[in-house]
Amino acid sequence: MIIFGTRGYAFQLAILTFVCGNCGNPTAHTLRKYVTKFTLFFIPLFPISTKFRTQCTFCGVEHQVPKEHAEAMLAQPAAPQGGAAQQPHHHQG
Repeated sequence: MIIFGTRGYAFQLAILTFVCGNCGNPTAHTLRKYVTKFTLFFIPLFPISTKFRTQCTFCGVEHQVPKEHAEAMLAQPAAPQGGAAQQPHHHQG
């Protein structure tokens, strides 16, 4: 029997401050990268999906952003880069 499936990983890339499009408050937003990997016998082999999302720390709304937009947000000189070396958080998605 061959056991295969997927496993999700979440990486926090940065914490950015800008005005939320949902609540209108100038608050911190977390920028996260979600990667789904194909697994064979519970061993992650290769990524099959990568998504970037921002989440408002005030109202909690989450928005998906294109890869280019996420990279542009990370390239801003005022953007703190803390958290990029953290361990991934597993999620089911």
